[in-house]
Amino acid sequence: MEKRIINPWEWQDKRSYVQAVEVKNVESTLYISGQTAISADGISSDEDMKSQLIKALQNLEQVISEAGYECKNIVRLNIYTTATHELWPHFNIFQDWIAKHGIQQALTLLEVKSLFETLKVELEATVVK
Repeated sequence: MEKRIINPWEWQDKRSYVQAVEVKNVESTLYISGQTAISADGISSDEDMKSQLIKALQNLEQVISEAGYECKNIVRLNIYTTATHELWPHFNIFQDWIAKHGIQQALTLLEVKSLFETLKVELEATVVK
């Protein structure tokens, strides 16, 4: 697999994403449903944004790992949140997770009216190998 990062500018570097990722000679692609702060028993979290973000990242990592992929090969990540003003103070948690895995992904962040039940943040990813 070959990955090429396209960044015409530098400002996105401080925001932990890239403008585009080109991938060639891919063995396989994993399209992951939105991962949230849902327990292994299927119970939606009613905790605060920080707790939900941490749990959503853990769930995303678990799905990637169990599928036999690596987080470093996330090429696309969409973040959906019901409240960007609640997410911003904890965005460093996301950025630290990205840095820990050496991820360089295209990213979209969207504020939505609601998510399933009591959920505040959802992470949808595409991973290659």
